[in-house]
Amino acid sequence: MVVEHAELTVEDGRETEFEEVFGKAREVLAEAGGFRWAQLLRCHERPRTFLLLVGWESVEAHTDGFRKSEAFGRWRALVGPFFAEPPTVEHFHELGARFSG
Repeated sequence: MVVEHAELTVEDGRETEFEEVFGKAREVLAEAGGFRWAQLLRCHERPRTFLLLVGWESVEAHTDGFRKSEAFGRWRALVGPFFAEPPTVEHFHELGARFSG
């Protein structure tokens, strides 16, 4: 499994609206082949900054599957208008099982 790490900067004053719309965008993500899970986090120090983590079966499930699909256009139409700048996206490979204390 791969985790997509996307840093999203939202236009000033639109943070709450973005959070509300993201609920619909999450449903579009869930339709994608190879999708496993998604989590949206908001930065405490930079409240316009959000961290989107998405679990995919593989990098290709994200880049070749979702990003080249009609669903990506729908996802981008929902969240794209809120972006103050292009998102920074990277992929991370899991190195072991999650743990909690």
